[in-house]
Amino acid sequence: LLYAALTQRWPYETDAYGLSGLPKGVGLIAPDQVRAGVHRGLSELAMRALVNDGATASRQDQPCTTPEELAKAVAAMPRIRPPEPAFTPSPAYQRTTYQQGLYGQSSARGGTAPAAAPVPPPPPLQSRTGKALKWTVSALLIAALGLGSWQLADTLLKDEKTGPSKSTGEKDDGKAGKVVSKPLKIEDAVEFYPDGIDQHKDEAPRTHDGDPSTFWHTSSFNDGPELAPSVKKGVGLIYDLGSEQKLGGASIGLRFKGSFTAVSLYKTDSLTPSVSASDPVAGFKKLGSVKSTGASADIKVNGEAKARYVLVWITAMPYSPHDAASYSNAGYKQAITEVKFTG
Repeated sequence: LLYAALTQRWPYETDAYGLSGLPKGVGLIAPDQVRAGVHRGLSELAMRALVNDGATASRQDQPCTTPEELAKAVAAMPRIRPPEPAFTPSPAYQRTTYQQGLYGQSSARGGTAPAAAPVPPPPPLQSRTGKALKWTVSALLIAALGLGSWQLADTLLKDEKTGPSKSTGEKDDGKAGKVVSKPLKIEDAVEFYPDGIDQHKDEAPRTHDGDPSTFWHTSSFNDGPELAPSVKKGVGLIYDLGSEQKLGGASIGLRFKGSFTAVSLYKTDSLTPSVSASDPVAGFKKLGSVKSTGASADIKVNGEAKARYVLVWITAMPYSPHDAASYSNAGYKQAITEVKFTG
């Protein structure tokens, strides 16, 4: 608010609260560089209050992050000298008028010379003392505005960063701020193989170790991309999120690209649920699915869902040649590098 009071601009590139923002691409510049005549000390104080990185590096002044620090900085400022009063010319020469017929006549005949018009007094606060008073009051008002409105400004800036909330009855014009999703921590992962034949169950922890160079991989199948139900209903992993979490989606890193990979998410009741081998996912709630031809499969959960145990279930895989890193032969196969869930 102090910056806006000095410059009549909002200290960011976007327009806000009836004020124009700063020109795009120039970054945050000091008030005395935006508007001529701004006091250098107040300009630096505004930059310190904005906690601008690098803006006060030349003077090694610490940023003002609390009202107390700002109050101390204001108190430490030297008194602002009022500007020298501008030269005020003397009142214009007022022409004396005489009553017709009295010029040159003596006052004994009763004639009186007209009195000269009085010189008007100077306008209020135009004297040197008055101007000094105006500057002092202006400086105090600016400081009071910054201190008294600190909490309000902090709240407004936080709201602006997180995106505006839509009030009741407000028209949805598609420009509302997007909700930022948060990553969910994975506590454990196990391979899900209801037919009793695992792919590489010891590799399951590699899919959430934070290293995309490690992975869990499947065997190579002769039929594809869809897995033959007589051979496999599907392959996948179950993840434990530690507690029931609001689930928004998942990002699954894939090692092999190709025709397509079909992946689905299901909610289970444990890491080792009891299922039927003929239809392993019949009792699970499906959360979402996607087909991907690239190096990742991003799945958005349908509606709102909460889950602790989540199954990543693959039912189709692309054809890939021999891979030395996974010691796998050519065929229809896939490998998961990293799995990330978001709330």
